[in-house]
Amino acid sequence: MRELHQVQDDSPERSILARLILSNQQVEADPLEELHGLATTAGTEVMDELVQRRPSANHSTYLGKGKVEELRLMVEQHEADLVIFDNDLSPAQTRNLEKAVGAKVLDRTELILDIFAAGARTYESRLAIELAQLEYSLPRLKRMWTHLSRQAMGVGMRGPGEKQLEVDRRLAQKRIHDLKQELSKVEQRRERQVKARKQAPTVSLVGYTNAGKSTLMNALTQADVLAQDKLFATLDTRTRRWQLPGWGTVLLSDTVGFIRDLPHSLVASFKSTLEETRQAELLLHVADASSPTVFNQISAVYGVLTDLGIEEKDTLLVLNKIDAIRDPATLNRVLDRYPNAITVSARSAKGLTLLTEAVGEALGREFLDLEIDVDATDGRLLAFLAAKGEVVSQTCDNTTITVRARMPTGAMGQVHRSALAIRPADGEFEAPDPTTDSADLEDTESTSGNKHEAEPDSTVHDEAIPKELDLQLSLIHISEPTRPRLI
Repeated sequence: MRELHQVQDDSPERSILARLILSNQQVEADPLEELHGLATTAGTEVMDELVQRRPSANHSTYLGKGKVEELRLMVEQHEADLVIFDNDLSPAQTRNLEKAVGAKVLDRTELILDIFAAGARTYESRLAIELAQLEYSLPRLKRMWTHLSRQAMGVGMRGPGEKQLEVDRRLAQKRIHDLKQELSKVEQRRERQVKARKQAPTVSLVGYTNAGKSTLMNALTQADVLAQDKLFATLDTRTRRWQLPGWGTVLLSDTVGFIRDLPHSLVASFKSTLEETRQAELLLHVADASSPTVFNQISAVYGVLTDLGIEEKDTLLVLNKIDAIRDPATLNRVLDRYPNAITVSARSAKGLTLLTEAVGEALGREFLDLEIDVDATDGRLLAFLAAKGEVVSQTCDNTTITVRARMPTGAMGQVHRSALAIRPADGEFEAPDPTTDSADLEDTESTSGNKHEAEPDSTVHDEAIPKELDLQLSLIHISEPTRPRLI
């Protein structure tokens, strides 16, 4: 008797891409180029595309009635399995579209979450993805089994019971609560691990997805991290030692890439993964200079950094992939807006020497090696020095503690308000005026480097900086990068 073998279809799902562009939106030449890359990364085969422009979205089906019918015909013609929107849809709009076109419908957020879920490798990233997916799915839960619409209750508790949908929601909310608690523990552990690495400053690579961050890390550190020409190839933070000429060992971190309209739940879930970026002394913002949407990509990255609360970090803008630019006018157009950006090609190693020198100079101007005399009873200042700088040693006498530390220049105004005396590690100068107010030791943000949200206050604590220290600052100062303009 002939055996029957079940044939499994391993062919990729066929997809149709769709996008609604509102009349007040400015879009790139190919409005579905990025969605095409996301769909390909998710493993689908793109069969066709549909774009509609209208003043506002249809409350029921998002697209207009005629376009919905056109979409149905596309699905029928190509035998498509799903329709992917480059917009965020409400649960009702998703259900109505699925009924109208006869195929599964995904919006942009669900597609990104699916890509992250497929690429998550570590326990930390899997927790973050599960949390983001549950928070996205909670308002979209459907009743799966109509025959379980009511649950029977025990003796003495008879009544209408709970609807199955309510049970599903309660279980989802319980799981969300558990995941948040577990992620909180992971964040605290990660924060302790990052702070424990005080032996070397940290430089963090940030940027739009597929801008070449991992390739740049391999070129700078001779590491062998995964670098692929696809969106979201990196989902976990990787840190490698980088021997910076004239400086020594620096820790270089590669983080998850950002993207336009990155789901807020995903950003919140990945806070622990991005702890390296939050604690870094310097950010290298890597942008794809060959992309026609490079300005929008730079703006999107700054938006995510703002959501993370680290928009005030000192930043060097690195324009990567210049080897892929055929027309010099394309690069000049970007440099006209960002004249102090550093142009490199991570693949061919072009411009890496200039980048290395710029990083060394930026780190050099950021820190001062100092000896600080502190009143032995001033625990607040001692705690401030430990939190903001790197304490190398402490010596004590009856009333004074002398702290040798590497301090960021942005914190020096606060130090001068309470310190008894401050000396460069290789020299001495007069103590600051003891009448200076010492009441306030609030955290301050660094005022050097590239600020992409607010201009530095040029008058911050200038009056409190002794002439000798001010001279030292000027000797290590390099030209300020131009603040990138948000799109």
